[in-house]
Amino acid sequence: MARDVSAPAPPADERRLPRASWLARLGWLALAVYVAYAASLLEITWERFYAGLGHGAVFVARMVPPDFSRWDLLVHDLTESVEIAVLASFFGIVIALPIGLLAARNMMPLWVTWPARALIAVCRSFHPIIVAIVFVKAVGFGALAGILALIVASVGFIAKLFAEAIEEISMKQVEAVRAAGAPFFNVVTFGVLPQVLARFIGFSSYQLDSNFRVSTVVGIVGGGGIGGTLFAAFQRFDYDFVAAILLSIIALIMVVEVFSARLRATFQ
Repeated sequence: MARDVSAPAPPADERRLPRASWLARLGWLALAVYVAYAASLLEITWERFYAGLGHGAVFVARMVPPDFSRWDLLVHDLTESVEIAVLASFFGIVIALPIGLLAARNMMPLWVTWPARALIAVCRSFHPIIVAIVFVKAVGFGALAGILALIVASVGFIAKLFAEAIEEISMKQVEAVRAAGAPFFNVVTFGVLPQVLARFIGFSSYQLDSNFRVSTVVGIVGGGGIGGTLFAAFQRFDYDFVAAILLSIIALIMVVEVFSARLRATFQ
């Protein structure tokens, strides 16, 4: 009996659907098995979790009420954290601008972009705490180590996003400025920056916000700021003062978040 060739064949997507469905199920099953395996290796049990809830309740109870009697120390260390964040953000952004431009493949040749991208990758490879430990060993305890660590983090973040933003611009405006005989600096000023300025402001404000948060942590490893005081309070079991420090950090971050949001809204 001859096969009916007039009936249309099912679409290719429908023919592949059962196989894709089985692959997805196998993938979810493999993920569940691995999660259970990793939890067993890391000794994650419900008993430890419930015990931790009890210990956490005792810890929180010892933090109430917060002790703000040493407000002068709080203000001094919070001010130092703010200074660390602002200085690191400023110098990080200034350094990231040329590096991001050099890393943009639509503006630079490969022999320029690859070293710039390698430098960005190195800056992004390590957490700021690890970088802060290195700088503490290099320059000693204090705010300088924290500033240098956050500069490295800022360069890695801002330069990468700035390079990607430049690669997404329309080259028509750039070519128009070039056709007018403008030098490279004017090409960047009038052809590139107007297209990426709003996004760059957003990147910078986000990094400033991030540096404020991280500046409260680098002090734990000796990078200056409120983190050192927080770590010392934990070591002394001075939990009511710990609560005061944490509430002060939360208040500071909320203020910075409002400022960053208004800054982004201004330039958008």
